[in-house]
Amino acid sequence: MPIVSRPEDFNVDDLYVDLRPVLAAPLYLKCEGFNFAGSIKLKAATAIVDAAERDGLLSPDSILVESSSGNLGVALSMIAASRGYRFLCVTDTRCNLTTRQLMEALGGQVHTVAEPSADGGFLGARLAYVRELCTADSRYVWLNQYANPSNWMAHYQRTAPAVAQRFPDLDALFVGAGTTGTLMGCARYFRETRPEVTVVAVDSVGSVSFGGPPGSRLIPGLGAGVRPLMLDESLVDDVVLVPEPDTLRTCHRLAGHGYLFGGSTGTVVSGAMRWLAEHRPGAGTTAVAISPDLGERYLDSVYQPGWVRENYGPTALEEPARAERLAVSGVSG
Repeated sequence: MPIVSRPEDFNVDDLYVDLRPVLAAPLYLKCEGFNFAGSIKLKAATAIVDAAERDGLLSPDSILVESSSGNLGVALSMIAASRGYRFLCVTDTRCNLTTRQLMEALGGQVHTVAEPSADGGFLGARLAYVRELCTADSRYVWLNQYANPSNWMAHYQRTAPAVAQRFPDLDALFVGAGTTGTLMGCARYFRETRPEVTVVAVDSVGSVSFGGPPGSRLIPGLGAGVRPLMLDESLVDDVVLVPEPDTLRTCHRLAGHGYLFGGSTGTVVSGAMRWLAEHRPGAGTTAVAISPDLGERYLDSVYQPGWVRENYGPTALEEPARAERLAVSGVSG
């Protein structure tokens, strides 16, 4: 076992779940939640803070500030505690309670934006608050995960090469789109080194990242109310948009087999299954989906029956055909 002196130095980068016994689909899931921050965001957070230190942007009285739906905030809270910085996370009401509590337990401060902006949703409102804060007080240093090249570079240098080494016969890679740091890093790597690999972006219905109309989204992680600045669609081979009820059903299906993953994982796996069924039917394909985090932070939302019923209706977890029959007959699930 490794011995580490800083929490950010530990990350399991070679764990995959073969989902064929669970989903009857030729899909391997790269699990990124096994580190002290609990998500793939540890890679980007470490790279961004390292770059800020190298560039001389941080001083002992600096206060790191970032907009985050949760996971990057936890990673930055952990790194700030490790390196002696103060940290403020600007999030919104969709951030899970457990995630906010984790940030605070690590010494971070949390500001929750309660109202979305008219033209940018919750993300637009969060970014506006960060800009106002930095303008008013020079101690605040905005790391800006949305435009910081260290975000995508972390995955170009670490995530994508790990997948390529483990799967030399890879046919398709499925990556969720939030800030698009993971997506752009992986897409650039495979475009340059193995262009025969199909890179598929998976996003949530209601996200504007790929030109879709804005809509309500309650599950944090993927999607955006403002088009990501680092997104280059020319590097992506295809895009799948997943409705949140599909995300919920996939999460619960995986949990029913003992795998408790986060909402973003449910979205990516759902999108990958749909794409594979349409474009690569059969068992001859080698495909990998990236799982950003585990499910403990979603126990009060995705895995809470009352929350699911309140926000998606009584039949949300039923398969679509069965849900339609129940709705017509007036029977709730």
